[in-house]
Amino acid sequence: MSNYRRSNLDGGTYFFTVVTYQRRKILCDENVRSALRNAIQKTRLSYPFDIDAWVLLPDHLHCMWTLPADDSDFSKRWAMIKRSVTKQCATGYHRDELMNQSKLKRKESTIWQRRFWEHQIHNEQDYQQHFDYIHYNPVKHAYVPTVKDWSHSSFHRHVQGGIYSADWGGVIEDIDEDEFGEP
Repeated sequence: MSNYRRSNLDGGTYFFTVVTYQRRKILCDENVRSALRNAIQKTRLSYPFDIDAWVLLPDHLHCMWTLPADDSDFSKRWAMIKRSVTKQCATGYHRDELMNQSKLKRKESTIWQRRFWEHQIHNEQDYQQHFDYIHYNPVKHAYVPTVKDWSHSSFHRHVQGGIYSADWGGVIEDIDEDEFGEP
């Protein structure tokens, strides 16, 4: 069995990449978006966290969270969110034909990849690079020509808050995609 090392800084800020199983393009479907929104709200009631940035693409999402000062358990939060979305969307999104022995043994569904990728934010520059990367991602993947054209993003909230201008393009140069957990 693999032994994954996870960062565990209480009150830390983390960048995440979470991917659908077999890169199924389902995350922007209204039912899944609604289930994800509900799962996050429910999870935050018991295990609070701040969402600094978020982008939802058809087959993966990127986000940045800051945890409470006395807590570092982002894995529990992701497990709760993924489990809740799986239960809410089971009828329309579970695919028996995609099940394998490993998924059956672990009682998994066919909505999410088993794991996620995380990176602990180390300083202000690291924060800003990941923050911009998240918001520019729909352009990077050629879903839209400009950042403002993608509706499933916290970019619009940050424009209203004065962090970004509405025409921000965020040209990201010389980024090692693996650094950002891009599958």
